[in-house]
Amino acid sequence: MKKVTGVGGIFFKCKDPDNMKKWYKTHLGLDTDEYGTSFEWFQGADATKKGHTQWSPFPDNTTYFEPSQKDFMINYRVEDIEGLVKELKKEGVNIVDEIEYFEYGKFVHILDAEGNKIELWEPNDTEYDKIATGRTK
Repeated sequence: MKKVTGVGGIFFKCKDPDNMKKWYKTHLGLDTDEYGTSFEWFQGADATKKGHTQWSPFPDNTTYFEPSQKDFMINYRVEDIEGLVKELKKEGVNIVDEIEYFEYGKFVHILDAEGNKIELWEPNDTEYDKIATGRTK
């Protein structure tokens, strides 16, 4: 079973997300919007398949990263999230919540060995591409 296929997103806490997005736009050229930005790329084995990696600053008081106390969360792209969750449960991995289903993919959260919250995403790249390209233009 293929597990992680890439980094789906990088999320971090900061005091002022809007100012942080402006800073990154001004100094590093990120095309930011209300969510951050989405980096578009093509999947190596199939250069016709598009993928995205999301970059998002969150307010420093967000509870989205809980139960982790860390100031960051990484989102990993995965295949067959249902099968992976079953396997992780057998291995004793702490599954934080149930799989959530959206038009643009399926999500679940786990904790790693040091209590960092990890977001797993089985993307529907066709639908996510509509969102990502629609909000950055």
